[in-house]
Amino acid sequence: MRRLSGERTKLVFEKLEKYIGENIKNLIDRPDSTYCFREKKDRVYYVSEKILKLADTVNPDNLVSLGICLGKFTKSGKFQLHITALHYLAPYAQHKLWVKSSAEQQFLYGHNVLKSGLGRITENTGRYQGVVVYSMNDIPLGFGVMAKSTLDCKNADPMAVICFHQADIGEYLRSEDTLL
Repeated sequence: MRRLSGERTKLVFEKLEKYIGENIKNLIDRPDSTYCFREKKDRVYYVSEKILKLADTVNPDNLVSLGICLGKFTKSGKFQLHITALHYLAPYAQHKLWVKSSAEQQFLYGHNVLKSGLGRITENTGRYQGVVVYSMNDIPLGFGVMAKSTLDCKNADPMAVICFHQADIGEYLRSEDTLL
């Protein structure tokens, strides 16, 4: 596990800022411990510094992963969030979108959110803003990027795409065969 380079740290923070804004500080300096980001094979891990010190006793060749995998760097050099980051980012999300129960299943199958499936949305959410998608029962379902701003959503056609799908908790089931 190695530290992220300056350029890669910037890419990770830009992606996180898209979803949680200034709350990145709360993600790193938590009440229980201080957390940091480490990289191994283009994957970025979110790990406590206490655990990181304990991991120094393990041979790096024998270490598969450490902490929570937040995402990975693509071959083109962009950072992509994984669904495993949802549990850590949802409490700090600045912009949220709630989907109706009739649209939950479609989102969990990897489809975009349509206006007809929109339950409610955080005020002043801009176009191309990162959002955390929730069920109407306040259960985080995944990530998305807004296709329209809050104001544009009010006047949109019911079949218009409101939020582009990025990741959802249904990926665990859909990718089950490829993980084994």
